[in-house]
Amino acid sequence: MSAKLTRRSVAKKMLGSTALLTSLPSLAMENTQNAEAVRPLKGNINHSVCRWCYDKIPFEDLCKAAKEMGIKSIDLVGPEEWPVLKKYGLVSAMPWGAGLGIEKGFNDPQYHETLIKSYEDMIPKVAAAGFSTIICFSGNRNGKTEEQGLENAALGLKKLMPIAEKHKVTMVMELLNSKVNHKDYQCDRTSWGVELCKRIGSENFKLLYDIYHMQIMEGDIIRTIKESSKYIAHYHTGGNPGRHEIDETQEIYYPAVMKAILETGYKGFVAQEFVPTPKEPQGQLTSLKKAVMLCDI
Repeated sequence: MSAKLTRRSVAKKMLGSTALLTSLPSLAMENTQNAEAVRPLKGNINHSVCRWCYDKIPFEDLCKAAKEMGIKSIDLVGPEEWPVLKKYGLVSAMPWGAGLGIEKGFNDPQYHETLIKSYEDMIPKVAAAGFSTIICFSGNRNGKTEEQGLENAALGLKKLMPIAEKHKVTMVMELLNSKVNHKDYQCDRTSWGVELCKRIGSENFKLLYDIYHMQIMEGDIIRTIKESSKYIAHYHTGGNPGRHEIDETQEIYYPAVMKAILETGYKGFVAQEFVPTPKEPQGQLTSLKKAVMLCDI
């Protein structure tokens, strides 16, 4: 009887010890995450966030939250919101406000007159606001070959380089995937965008390398960034698949990507452009904070 009781006692002690040991890794991870959440940013990455991903949050509230997180910029905002940015000491590292949208771009000559006028009007306003970039798009193929698209886009964009150079504003064409989100979009591979940069031949035209989009289209993210860095003016993030949080649920390991970006000598901004899965604002901002900390290497 006493032997049984002893064995039971030992067994209970062992089970208790096992439970404690099992809980230690999760406790350690929780403590690490808590410490990570409160540490100051390292200053190696200039952080931004895309407005449209948080469109349910009032803009001033997003500005306040961004400022508290150490985010310096909000991407994809137009002139009507620029005064609010300034109120909170923020900039827009990638503003918009010109053009005809994603599908109607510089690869189609029928839009050149309208596009040129639109950007000629907006570029001085961007400069006056203290910003140095503005987003633009290739447009959809609509049957055009890669070469036709390049020729057309170069023709239209070259006409805008004098005013862009005068005002020290860089026109930045976004690389987007045509497989999942933007069917038929022409600037859907880095090589196409780089060739367009070469044909335009101005430091005032570069690319927005969207990591999510290019993971879908071509992968090989780190090698491509290193080989094409001189043509890249801005970066966007996003988890793939799904374009949600850039965490362990997806296939891109962002710390390694951020390290590669820094190794190119890049001094610009990296903007979070994932769609947060929580529906409530506080949960969305928590997701944003985690993404910023993950990318803050």
